[in-house]
Amino acid sequence: MTKEERGGQEFILTLSCPDKPGIVYAVSSFLVQHSGNIVDSQQYEDVRDLTESYKLPFHCIPVTPQTKPAAEATLLSLIDETKTELVVLARYMQILSPEVCKRVEGRMINIHHSFLPSFKGARPYHQAYAKGVKLVGATAHYVTPDLDEGPIIEQGLLRVDHSYSPQRLAEAGRDVEAQVLARAVAWHAEHRVLLNGNRTVILY
Repeated sequence: MTKEERGGQEFILTLSCPDKPGIVYAVSSFLVQHSGNIVDSQQYEDVRDLTESYKLPFHCIPVTPQTKPAAEATLLSLIDETKTELVVLARYMQILSPEVCKRVEGRMINIHHSFLPSFKGARPYHQAYAKGVKLVGATAHYVTPDLDEGPIIEQGLLRVDHSYSPQRLAEAGRDVEAQVLARAVAWHAEHRVLLNGNRTVILY
């Protein structure tokens, strides 16, 4: 169903605030009272309490276009100080500089949907829906200066059909991404991944 068929305009509402009970209810109630309808909703929270419950240090490094060089310098310093063995990028919506990529080569894993490079940019699952894709998938790979083109560690696929809405496609894609990323991280931690140039050898 298009936005015209729904009878109104579409907007993206982004909120940032301390987490507490009732936030979702307050926002959804406000939208309903003003004849609004929610077609997709996502909620995230920075997981400091969970991290610290395992006696692990939690670090948050805000990034803006203006502070990116300083933020990357802080990140590299933190990696060196903590002797970090693996960095996992999951929904980190920033492009790292070539300098950072080279410094952590073979120690940083990223995950992306397997539509790349077919559906780049924003809302890839909406683009996929418009093209009538029959498969959704994900690729976990080591990070290199070439965006999303590093040595592949693991991939996964799921067959879909015309009954999938863009939202359901995105949900299915996220499930595959989570499974693929988990396997890639586990194999790396278990020293099952051998780098061979632009390829990997996996010891199953």
